[in-house]
Amino acid sequence: MSTTTLWIFAAFVAYLLMMIVIGAIYMKSTTSSEDYFLGGRGLSGWVAALSAQASDMSGWLLMGLPGAVYSLGTGQAWIAIGLFLGTVFNWLFISGRLRRYTIVANNSLTLPAYFENRFRDKKRILLFVSSIVIVVFFLVYTASALAAGGKLFNSVFGLDYHVALAVGAGVILVYTFMGGFMAVCVTDFIQGSLMLIGLLAVPIVAWAILGGQDVHVILDQSGVAGGSSAYLSLFCNGGEPYRAIDIISQLAWGLGYCGMPHILTRFMAVRDEKELKKSRAIAIVWVALSLAAACVIGILGRAYLFPTVLGTEGAVSAESVFIEMITKIFTVDFSLPFIGGLFLCGILAAIMSTADSQLLVTASSVAEDLYHNFVDRDADSKKILRVSRLTVIVVALLAFLIAWNPNSSIMGLVSNAWAGLGSAFGPTVLLSLYWRRTNLAGAIAGIASGGLAVIIWDYIPLVGGQTLGAATGLYSLVVGFALSTLMIVVFSLATKAPTKDILDEFDQVAAGK
Repeated sequence: MSTTTLWIFAAFVAYLLMMIVIGAIYMKSTTSSEDYFLGGRGLSGWVAALSAQASDMSGWLLMGLPGAVYSLGTGQAWIAIGLFLGTVFNWLFISGRLRRYTIVANNSLTLPAYFENRFRDKKRILLFVSSIVIVVFFLVYTASALAAGGKLFNSVFGLDYHVALAVGAGVILVYTFMGGFMAVCVTDFIQGSLMLIGLLAVPIVAWAILGGQDVHVILDQSGVAGGSSAYLSLFCNGGEPYRAIDIISQLAWGLGYCGMPHILTRFMAVRDEKELKKSRAIAIVWVALSLAAACVIGILGRAYLFPTVLGTEGAVSAESVFIEMITKIFTVDFSLPFIGGLFLCGILAAIMSTADSQLLVTASSVAEDLYHNFVDRDADSKKILRVSRLTVIVVALLAFLIAWNPNSSIMGLVSNAWAGLGSAFGPTVLLSLYWRRTNLAGAIAGIASGGLAVIIWDYIPLVGGQTLGAATGLYSLVVGFALSTLMIVVFSLATKAPTKDILDEFDQVAAGK
């Protein structure tokens, strides 16, 4: 192992040990299931904001999005625009009301529990259905994060992908297992800060190194489809004019925010309304800067790394553009390998901050919603905590198996999971907060139809051996979200109206109490 690699390795070891120490510290104060799942509702504004956004963006922000822009051009930024709009909507219209409602609705600790309490689901159908949806789609989502970690260690250290996959999964598992929600949120805060520093610093340094060189000329020399003008246009994709259906599909990513359990739980856990207002401003600024910087990295990376063209024969995947830029800047242009290692830890931070949150939400669904309500109703808080930690281990192992294929696309795995969760839960969360007439039948129909629509659209070949998604080019989240919303409205209006106590509770929350 070279001296440069040793310095980078030292940075990784220091970072990973810090995450494990944080888990050990918070393990002492994690004595109940409420501590493990929501941290006793004690998050500060800064921690809530960066934790929510860091757990949201994952390795997709630092690998998937820059890689897509690098390969196909600025047109891929429509996804970033959609996500920014979705973030703003989520913080402005869902965060405060959801926090209040989960407290009023019998102090709900999880999203499925909120649905059950909100709609007085005595048969616990909602609890069961929504928990199953979380487990299924979060397995895929967690697998995407582990795959990103495997590719990172493989690219940086030359480790076998499967060995790298095991290392990343092991560290995430340790501190999530020990410290629960507060360990996850504090590590996410550190990781969110590190991600932002890396996202801003690397393109600025790359631009300075390029100096007065004409980026348009270098882009043309690198063989971008359609030439540099098309590559830098928002209305071209891989050299071809964007269709309306493509723009709609990419903007629709923003709809997913309304139904992401790992983000919504941050809203539920904020200390008070004052801290929540602070969180909104911090989160919106963070996501605007991060998404813009990720797109710039894809563009500048194409020029800065030339004559190497990623994704071609013999070169690493385009999804490694940020890794390759950091490696070249800090080991070739500047001899600062330890600093480069810290920036590479920013990518690891993005991966870990999402995987730990997804493990925790899945554990809460299995232990609190399924085990406690359907297997052992007399289980005390400490027993639920033990089941939660066991679930974290099992889910991590299953996600590890899903991510086993080194050719799995980070973007593809995230896209499918995002659509499934957004379609199943987004309309139900939104209408449960803003439409008094929403009832139990509507909520069940909405969650079931949204989740099934995505599975059918993305996985079942119905048109000449192709899935409906591949045949039409329309993102399944658009279809699933629309169908779920329609089913909620139709079934709610066709069945009995909510009782007076449910309506009074709704009015109390709507009034800001």
